[in-house]
Amino acid sequence: MPVKPLPVHPDLNHLKSQARDLLKLHAAHDPGSAQRIREFHPRYAGQKDKEIFAAALKLSDAQLTVARERGFASWSRLKKHIERPSPSSNPDLPYHDRIEDAALRHGVVLVDAGDLDGLRAHLKAHPDLTRRHALFEGGNYFRTPTLLEFCAENPIRHGKLPANIVEIAKAIIDAGAEKASINETLGLVSTGRITRESGAQILLIDLLCDHGADPDGALHGAAVHGEHEAVEQLIRRGARVDLPIAAALGRIEDFRRLLPAADAEQRHLALAAAAQFGYAEIVRLLLDAGEDANRYNPPGAHSHSTPLHQAAFAGHEGVVRLLVERGAWLDMRDLLWQGTAADWAHHAERFEIERWLRERESSKQERG
Repeated sequence: MPVKPLPVHPDLNHLKSQARDLLKLHAAHDPGSAQRIREFHPRYAGQKDKEIFAAALKLSDAQLTVARERGFASWSRLKKHIERPSPSSNPDLPYHDRIEDAALRHGVVLVDAGDLDGLRAHLKAHPDLTRRHALFEGGNYFRTPTLLEFCAENPIRHGKLPANIVEIAKAIIDAGAEKASINETLGLVSTGRITRESGAQILLIDLLCDHGADPDGALHGAAVHGEHEAVEQLIRRGARVDLPIAAALGRIEDFRRLLPAADAEQRHLALAAAAQFGYAEIVRLLLDAGEDANRYNPPGAHSHSTPLHQAAFAGHEGVVRLLVERGAWLDMRDLLWQGTAADWAHHAERFEIERWLRERESSKQERG
């Protein structure tokens, strides 16, 4: 789920009120509150709604959830940012200007410039540079990136990459990049459009996999971000086609074969993917197997929304009609903008779908 950026002049008392409101929503068994707690409170990750509602949630738990959905590791970190802001937690500054480590900051400048000789000399002068981390607060990913991760241009900083980015990345790896950094970079490369648009995505995937990156670890993220070329390359590099990947790619025969043995987590993600990409038959099979059309999507798969939101936004009329016919709630709102599926259809200019959903809403209201 994308984090909610703080306003220009955040008020700690207002954020405390948000935490108290979350406690009230939790006590009322509001599904949206369970989704927020599940995604942003580490202790409740992966728990079902009923398990979260059964928990004795404290104010400190609600404050931690609010802090993390604002992109801060803890309530104390959020409080510190409001009382004594630092460049690292100022989202209005370019990422480069938020790096407090001068050597790391200069390394990023060299990466962005494609200065291979300068980068090699800088890496030699700072032997531990590949293991240093920047600290960026106020976001939900790219929180503690290493130098290698800046090669992915994800998040987008300049909208382009130097022509020699593969050689740049290799120089950083050869200088001692750690396995975790290589894996994280593969995820960023596989889910970002700039690497694809620059013609470097497949080459970087191969480079990173050649140096030990786990293709399975990047596969689901690439799929739900619609980076299907990256998905296919990761599969060629050894990633396993599981139920969510079969759903995202519309591989119906693979899907039928994998469905009986798939666990609940895989089925949940598969429904999100199939709805997002418009595979109505796969959605039907999942609903027949007992999947709930009214669950928020799982973390990492547009979890602020439901399958109906995603299908309406993408213009998949057949999936929209199927989900509504099978009980999808028309008044369920997303967790960022508080919009219904009809609102999402309107925003995406899917006016026929919006009209159909509004008509269903009116009919339901008339029936009481």
